[in-house]
Amino acid sequence: MKHHDIELPFGKICQAPQKAPKKVVLLVFALLLLTIIPLYYPSISHSLFVSETVNSNPFVPSSSSSSQDHLNDHVHEEDDLPSVTSNLKCDIFTGEWVPNPEAPYYTNKTCWAIHEHQNCMKYGRPDTEFMKWRWKPDGCELPIFNPAQFLELLRGKSLAFVGDSVGRNQMQSLICLLSRVEYPIDVSITPDPTQKFIRWKYMSYNFTMATFWTPHLIKSKEATYTNGPTKTGLFELYLDEFDEAWTTKVEEFDYIILSAGHWFFRSMVYYENQKISGCHYCLLDNVPDVGIFYGYRKAFRSAFKALNSLQNYKGIIYVRTFAPSHFENGLWNQGGNCLRTTPFRSNETQLEGANLELYMIQIEEFRNAEKEGRKKGLKYRLLDTTQASLLRPDGHPSIFGHWPHENVTLYNDCVHWCLPGPIDTWSDFLLEMLKMEGMRSAEEKKLLSKDRRLN
Repeated sequence: MKHHDIELPFGKICQAPQKAPKKVVLLVFALLLLTIIPLYYPSISHSLFVSETVNSNPFVPSSSSSSQDHLNDHVHEEDDLPSVTSNLKCDIFTGEWVPNPEAPYYTNKTCWAIHEHQNCMKYGRPDTEFMKWRWKPDGCELPIFNPAQFLELLRGKSLAFVGDSVGRNQMQSLICLLSRVEYPIDVSITPDPTQKFIRWKYMSYNFTMATFWTPHLIKSKEATYTNGPTKTGLFELYLDEFDEAWTTKVEEFDYIILSAGHWFFRSMVYYENQKISGCHYCLLDNVPDVGIFYGYRKAFRSAFKALNSLQNYKGIIYVRTFAPSHFENGLWNQGGNCLRTTPFRSNETQLEGANLELYMIQIEEFRNAEKEGRKKGLKYRLLDTTQASLLRPDGHPSIFGHWPHENVTLYNDCVHWCLPGPIDTWSDFLLEMLKMEGMRSAEEKKLLSKDRRLN
């Protein structure tokens, strides 16, 4: 693959004649505010950086000056956006998609990190409106992703994406969004042309980003004795065994984004205690079909067990929730496709069936892991992309991940996301959560202290 002033809402201070003692009181109060606020808003100390972006990267592919100026203008326009949502108690994950004529904030010509199969514009997708939307939460605003602010917040930090190719899709989206400030260099321990295990480093910020390929989160392998009843492979999942390809590596990262889902729709045989315990649509003699949800729950439970068993981990674990596919008029391997060109409104569709069950399993296992992890000082956060993703049937590559004349065996892709596209909003969510982390951590410490006093 080609490597293709934050303004606080205090208002103006009006001066009026005051007696000396009152002036002293006001001065002390102001100093207290200036001392306390940064403790709750860690991003404020970095706010001045928002207006300074690097625009001299020699690795940025050439484009027309007007196009590049247009992209650069957006970086500075974002300076006027609030640094956090106006309502800190707002659920940023519930809302609607609204038009955003300013988008996109990069193109397939200005970002080399787009995977070929998600490079929809390169391969002839005729419409462009799917790139021109933003997420509007109910009751508040979600600031558009600011790459300079993100990199400053994560200066000296590290972030790992743990999951399947949709997780890698998310990471490549983030690289493209950050490309307006800086491109990373490949610092992978061993070369990996498949990009299943790769590390990127932003040298100016000492920020490292990595992806760990683990489609089932646990130890798994493709069976060699059969291609499965659907002729798309049969996978053996060891539900009670860790996938050491990632569990032995993530302890060094400050942030982990964990996700999985679509690979569980394949035919699978489940192993527990080194013995077959069931399967999902395997059609093997004397093997009970216990369904997809059994394996999905057990896989997440084992993944969380692995994380909670880390001895020295002090970072934050984000669980990115299931992003539904949008196959219509057939299943993924039976001619299903996704040809819509506009988002759904929230009253036009709903989470149901298998998608709802997978989402609820994630939430239940997340809550259990969070409760257990809290005893050990671990922090879990829910990056809930499900509703926003559900409403975007227009955001997938479909047939636009390769040239029509290419002799390739590919299904219509209604799982991954075009870049630029709706998946860019997942970074809006992530940055907002990072900016609010100081407040949340402070509240959790209060609750933990209260629980200890009660006990």
